[in-house]
Amino acid sequence: MRPAPTICPICQSNLEVTRLHCSSCDTSIEGRFEMGHFSNLTPEQLNFIFTFVRVEGKLNRMEQELGLSYPTIRNRLHEVIRALGYEPGKDDSSDVGEETRTSVIADLEAGKINAEQAMRILRGEE
Repeated sequence: MRPAPTICPICQSNLEVTRLHCSSCDTSIEGRFEMGHFSNLTPEQLNFIFTFVRVEGKLNRMEQELGLSYPTIRNRLHEVIRALGYEPGKDDSSDVGEETRTSVIADLEAGKINAEQAMRILRGEE
């Protein structure tokens, strides 16, 4: 089975899953579902992650497995980190207060903002 597309071929916006179906019992569930963090990664980036996990995060073993230099491995790791919405080397904690966090979560649950907007707010980018 091919992976689901994540970008609209017409307007280039993010696609949203609205229906799930079980081919075994013919059950369907409709709603708004997120594709998940890894859905935006390229096949090469996913392969990099699988290799990274298999070698227990040891970059010297990644060099051997992929036949690439240490700086290239680090650059690819940083690309994956950025593709997942993070900035390499930055601490995940932000100066966002508890009240803002609670408000963002409430807005997210109410559908007023999407997950990407919530993450930007919690990282202090908005």
